[in-house]
Amino acid sequence: MESILLIEDNRDFLENLIEFLELEGYHILSANNEETGIELARKFIPNLIICDHPNPGVNGHEVLRTLTNSASTSGIPFIISTTLSGKKDRSDALELGADDYIIKPYDLGMILAMAKNWLKTGSKRQTYIS
Repeated sequence: MESILLIEDNRDFLENLIEFLELEGYHILSANNEETGIELARKFIPNLIICDHPNPGVNGHEVLRTLTNSASTSGIPFIISTTLSGKKDRSDALELGADDYIIKPYDLGMILAMAKNWLKTGSKRQTYIS
């Protein structure tokens, strides 16, 4: 069973997304803050990460930077989930190595399609070379 790590500080949003993706057959790991999300990613090596940005404290870009600079997690597809809708916000995230970018609020069918795509193809970013 493929696993998806969700990093989201909005508890209601997180619970709805967990329930939806579990019903679609995915094993879900979840964190309501970025520090816990990084720990879970390193411990369980999920097949996909969907991370909220921005957040108080460590933001989604920092999570992405941290995980792409580690050999064990650098190849995990990474989707930024955000309320920031500016073109610069999107281009910054993609330049940092995010595989995709989705603006909230979004249709659950849209995130499911995106997740299926990245789980099938894997990340296109250059992976960490030690």
